[in-house]
Amino acid sequence: MPSFDIESKVEEHELSNAVENANREITNRFDFKGVDATIELTKETITLTAPEEFQTSQMQDILHSCLTKRSIDIQILDPQPLDKNLAQAKMVNKLKQGIDKESAKKVVKFIKAAKYKVQASIQGDTVRVTGKKRDDLQTVMAGLRGEEFGLPLQFDNFRD
Repeated sequence: MPSFDIESKVEEHELSNAVENANREITNRFDFKGVDATIELTKETITLTAPEEFQTSQMQDILHSCLTKRSIDIQILDPQPLDKNLAQAKMVNKLKQGIDKESAKKVVKFIKAAKYKVQASIQGDTVRVTGKKRDDLQTVMAGLRGEEFGLPLQFDNFRD
């Protein structure tokens, strides 16, 4: 039986390239000359650090444009509240990797409500969809692309 997996992941190499490009753009911008402003990537977060709150919002815009240029959906970012003290402002963006239980339930509920002739099951941080015909799976993919779930969805592991 044909099947495919619905995932939400980001290519880490592309993400690190986008962060490097954003850092390079910040160092070249005139309004950031002589300012200690950096973007750091860790396994689960992207941290923006600058002396002022306004500069962190500008850095966030630069990061969004660099992610978009690298074909990375900005929905992977979960911005946390700004942490500001006298010396610096810090904004942390958590990275959304995988489909959490609530989002997986929404995806399965959407598939069942649309009455596609397929079965959907949650398997860890992915959703597996199986059906009798390949065309049914392709209509499910088209339906999911048109819907908004708050995180980017990729379709992987298509088996015939």
